[in-house]
Amino acid sequence: MKVIVCGAGQVGSNIARQLARENNDVTLIDQSAELVRKIGDELDVRAMVGHASHPDALERAGAYDADMIIAVTYSDEVNMVACQIAHSIFDIPKKIARIRASQYTNPLWAHLFSRENLPIDVIISPENEVAQAIERRLKVPGAFDTVSFADGKVQVIGVRLDESCPIVNTPLKQLTELFPDLNVIVVAIYRDGKMIVPASNDQMFPGDEVYFAADVNHVARAMPLFGHEEQEARSIVIVGGGNIGLHLAQFVEKNMKNVSLKLIEYNKARAEKITDDLERAVVLHGSALDPDLLQEANASRAETIVALTNDDQVNILSSLLAKGQGTKTAVTLINNPVFGNLVTSLGIEVVVDPRATTVSEILRHIRRGRIRGLHSFRDGAAEVVEGDALETSLLVGKPLRDIKLPPGTIIGAVIRGNEVEIPRGDSVIQADDRVVILGLQESIQKVEEMFSVGLEFF
Repeated sequence: MKVIVCGAGQVGSNIARQLARENNDVTLIDQSAELVRKIGDELDVRAMVGHASHPDALERAGAYDADMIIAVTYSDEVNMVACQIAHSIFDIPKKIARIRASQYTNPLWAHLFSRENLPIDVIISPENEVAQAIERRLKVPGAFDTVSFADGKVQVIGVRLDESCPIVNTPLKQLTELFPDLNVIVVAIYRDGKMIVPASNDQMFPGDEVYFAADVNHVARAMPLFGHEEQEARSIVIVGGGNIGLHLAQFVEKNMKNVSLKLIEYNKARAEKITDDLERAVVLHGSALDPDLLQEANASRAETIVALTNDDQVNILSSLLAKGQGTKTAVTLINNPVFGNLVTSLGIEVVVDPRATTVSEILRHIRRGRIRGLHSFRDGAAEVVEGDALETSLLVGKPLRDIKLPPGTIIGAVIRGNEVEIPRGDSVIQADDRVVILGLQESIQKVEEMFSVGLEFF
């Protein structure tokens, strides 16, 4: 597949990296000669200096032969114009654009992004994606990552294990024997900087980050087994009243009726505006780095602080200050991936990476075949994919124990109608079942092919 990526920031460079790993023909355009040079040295892509919305730049990038354009520059307007030119002049079949301003994505103007007006096939809104990612984490206290599949029937959940976990040092095959009616399966373990798909004889150890797939109705029973019995928050403090903070606050007001909500916003005019947009939340004007203001926000009694400003340092420090005052859990937005691993060692439980969230959503629309859902973990170290089982697939019609899956892959769930089955050796997948599969980085192409062709290549 020939893809043009417009914008060499964190999202653009990561998309280019993912696509290049899978042997796609990638051309990346950016106005920064320094970024272009850096990416050209690091990745197996063609990187060029140019303005992404200029026809001559797109032509030099090979737009006449391109299958897809992904516009993720920092300017919504440049992204929109790049897609318009890609359509009107070069007839590029698929156009994906990142649009950040909520004024453009308001449902009132949904007709704007139609083939007759602005022909963009997929709109990615990072603010909405990040807010929804945080919402999912709030619903499963104790998880550092939570992703839903099959219209919410299946969840893949990431948890950190410590010595209190009752199932550490237990072979995974024994979990099925101990809890035969629990619809849960461990699909990956992140240990010592490496993601692995565990075998049945493998064990989990304190310090592991474990990802398990579960029937959504069994999650509450599963979490204590992994050492997490945190209660759902009754008091939440949000730091930052930007688009993400406001979206999250409105979600909490609507869906978590018994939660006491405080929101801290540094900009006075913004604080006054969002006060009018919220119904129950108390909006406080000032710096979240002020211990007295955190005290006024009742941080000492809050179960969760969610730090969502545009400044990583403010997010990290306000989270740590609140935890020092007694807040139980910190959910912290981190834009710079360098900080990611560092802050968890400081006691911040949940790190939200908008770049990774946006990349996952874009990849979902890039994957070919009958792909319904996708989420990328640990900078692309693994992906969980939900797709429809084709009648021609070798997954169909035989017990799973008789099917040789590609190395580095594991089936996490099979959904038939409204029923969820966590697969065992005697499970049989039928045509048109939805299947949730985790694959390590080197196996992603094989997983994609499972949902697009028969599996004769095995």
